[in-house]
Amino acid sequence: MTSLVLIDVQRGLQELGYFGTERNNPEAEKNCGRLLNHFRKKQLPIFHVKHNSTNVSSPLHPSKMGNKFHPAVQPMINEPVFEKTVNSAFIGTDLEFQLKTREISNLVIAGLTIEHCISTSVRMASNLGFNVVLVSDATAAFDKIGHDGNNYGSEIIFHAELGILKNEFATIKNTETIVNTLEKLFK
Repeated sequence: MTSLVLIDVQRGLQELGYFGTERNNPEAEKNCGRLLNHFRKKQLPIFHVKHNSTNVSSPLHPSKMGNKFHPAVQPMINEPVFEKTVNSAFIGTDLEFQLKTREISNLVIAGLTIEHCISTSVRMASNLGFNVVLVSDATAAFDKIGHDGNNYGSEIIFHAELGILKNEFATIKNTETIVNTLEKLFK
């Protein structure tokens, strides 16, 4: 069975001042919403993951408005929400148990950000034996200052992460492909 796992699609990840000076793919949340609506129409399982930062100054701290889910992906009552304090959606949650209990082996993963929680969760999902499709236009990256002191733009970070994850940890597809060919993705 195939399920959608939406990771950290929260309001606070639109706050550039905290996470970087630029973020690519402003359509990421909209595409997450498209995926969510498609999985709902197909009546396929959906799992939401929410990051609760332990850093009180973070927009994702539970005391901040940025901790709330983005309006495009509001969970429904029958869609489980897993709350975490680390990068992996599988550490400190029972997500793996819930997926395996429901005999779900195929995961479509989307959310924010590719260089943190998405990359970590995709790698772990693959290592746990799940077949993973990462939705490229339903994630985004922030720019980063490298170990050498140079600024690496969000597009460079984004495409480097996709390249690293491609084939070894996940198949990379876009939202349109998922919506049009979901039934064929894992065959």
